[in-house]
Amino acid sequence: MRLFVAVTLGRSVEEAATAALEQLRRLAPRARWVPPANLHLTLNFLGEVDDERAARVTQVLEQVGPRHEPLVLSIQGGGSFGAPSHPRVLWAGVEGNTAALGALQADVAEGLRPLGFEPEHREYAAHLTLARAKQPRGDRELAGCVRALQEARWGEARVDGLVLFESLGGRYHPRARVPLGPRAP
Repeated sequence: MRLFVAVTLGRSVEEAATAALEQLRRLAPRARWVPPANLHLTLNFLGEVDDERAARVTQVLEQVGPRHEPLVLSIQGGGSFGAPSHPRVLWAGVEGNTAALGALQADVAEGLRPLGFEPEHREYAAHLTLARAKQPRGDRELAGCVRALQEARWGEARVDGLVLFESLGGRYHPRARVPLGPRAP
């Protein structure tokens, strides 16, 4: 199964994103848009993982979650990856307690290392992927979306847990959820 570890952003951000994505989709109709229900912040992409290793990933998350307090992020602004005139990926910006989010991501990555998941060599940069160009060279229509995103404000999200997702048929299915913060006795 194809797995990744992420945090979700809650209903209010999802509703704001739904409305915004409807407008943005009109500017770049040929792009592949992320369904609002699939919006998340990926912490670690794991790839193909068998059942036994997936259970061990869940155990790692159960150890990491209690070491981190819930945090608040705001989703606003945005940008793109790729050439500015032909972006390949459109994203919304993440602000707020990004230092705590980075620490959470680093702890998850370090916990997964003994299972054979090597952490990325670049610093974690939180962003919310919205769309991808279908063409490898990018999509000039996404450049117009970048301009439209500059003033976007999608609200605050309380991040209170880790989710192990399985990607199956273009949909993301939670396989495990682990709350953040110490457990009550």
